[in-house]
Amino acid sequence: MHLVIQGAEVETPDLKELAKLAGASAIEAITPNAFRLRNAKPNPAIAPYCEKTQLDHAFVPPARKLADMRLAVMDMDSTLITIECIDEIADMQGLKTEVAAITAAAMRGELDYPQSLRQRVALLKGLDASALQRVYDERLRLSPGAEIMLAKFRQLGIKTMLVSGGFTFFTDRMQKRLALDYTRSNVLEIADGKLTGNVIGEIVDADVKRTALMKVRDELELKKEQIIGLGDGANDLKFMAEAGVSIAYHAKPVVRAQATHALTYVGLDGALNLFN
Repeated sequence: MHLVIQGAEVETPDLKELAKLAGASAIEAITPNAFRLRNAKPNPAIAPYCEKTQLDHAFVPPARKLADMRLAVMDMDSTLITIECIDEIADMQGLKTEVAAITAAAMRGELDYPQSLRQRVALLKGLDASALQRVYDERLRLSPGAEIMLAKFRQLGIKTMLVSGGFTFFTDRMQKRLALDYTRSNVLEIADGKLTGNVIGEIVDADVKRTALMKVRDELELKKEQIIGLGDGANDLKFMAEAGVSIAYHAKPVVRAQATHALTYVGLDGALNLFN
């Protein structure tokens, strides 16, 4: 295995110490802030050292190549983008603290997701629909490295899919803006220019995300090993389990524990360094 080390800043003494701990045969630069320690071996001291120095680490099979992947499936809120859209919509209603607490509990896996979403959306009843555009214009930002990652996927012909427990108002705009191939998300009901407090149709929870991935996988006739999954919350775990390489991005502990790799200190472009 190779050990990939990356961070906002990677100091040479830290690299040398990690290479020593891993018994690596060589240190190669991937980018100015990402390095590959060749022929590395596991050592229980590596993880705490990286946590102390705020470095991401990943043991990567030498044969794994990005060019072999054909589909990348991503969560939207707090993964592809930096915000939780529903929390920011709630802020327009003066209810961000209350709604954000429910969102956080759902992402940790402490609440039933469909129930928690209905509960949060109900609190938005009566809000002018123009608040959605305000959130998109004023608060929605891509996660660092998102455009670099997506550009590389496009270059290699890797299809991209957004599966979100958020709303079509945002996923439709992200699809157009970023040239994404597929999206699946929830539909907010709007009547007379205001939110009704309801969601139309089936709620996109963990099972629906997984089913959406599998549908596209089967259409493209792909194997699990050809799929990358990126997410941050408990409702992402089922679709991430269908990916050959799953990446927990700035994620909750339950997600980091079950993903193939975790990126905590670098941007989404760090996902590219997990392939040879």
